[in-house]
Amino acid sequence: MTGLDMSDSAPATALLPELESELYRMISAEVEGLSDEQLDFESDRWEWSKWSIRRNLSHVASGDYRWLLLRWGPQLFPEGLPDIADLDNIMNSPYDRRLDENVYWEVSSILAVLRRGLELCHSVLAGETVGTSRSKELKFDDSGNWAVFAQAHPRGIRWDPDDPSQVYITLEATLRHRIFEHTTHLYNIQRLKRAQGLEARVEIPFEGYFALPTWDRSEP
Repeated sequence: MTGLDMSDSAPATALLPELESELYRMISAEVEGLSDEQLDFESDRWEWSKWSIRRNLSHVASGDYRWLLLRWGPQLFPEGLPDIADLDNIMNSPYDRRLDENVYWEVSSILAVLRRGLELCHSVLAGETVGTSRSKELKFDDSGNWAVFAQAHPRGIRWDPDDPSQVYITLEATLRHRIFEHTTHLYNIQRLKRAQGLEARVEIPFEGYFALPTWDRSEP
């Protein structure tokens, strides 16, 4: 996932091919056939078990829209945001970093939002070259996690030299961040399944955030 030998004129989709279909296939396969009880299991025993499978799924489903439309929107869509069904409920949720659970509770509805979000990521990448995806930058507040997150990225994240509370991230690194968010929460979903005596269904590439040496990889 480095793309160091790609020319600036190459299509940006070659950098992150997972966005086209692989992520959705893995996530949807992992949650297929689970009961409501299994989807909603939570525990205070581990930090990663405080959010249920359903809520991990809801979190990643909402994240693509929050990054590309709320944060990147003015740069990527200067003429106005794309026409996306029910965008107000997706982006203006009363819940912390998740979809509105009053509207999106059934797994099928969450997966539909997740699929459209990944399609949005891929469509944004399809409109860029390697060069433009690496030159476009977004400035945002550091939540305190980015010193850790940056360790998983080969490039594309830097701090404002005059204000270390501000981070710059390229479009390429943003979309790589989205992949790492999806796979890390998929790893959490698998641990939540194992905590209930259920087997994981898919193999996640050991890369990104949960592969960092300081990451909590405790198991039930």
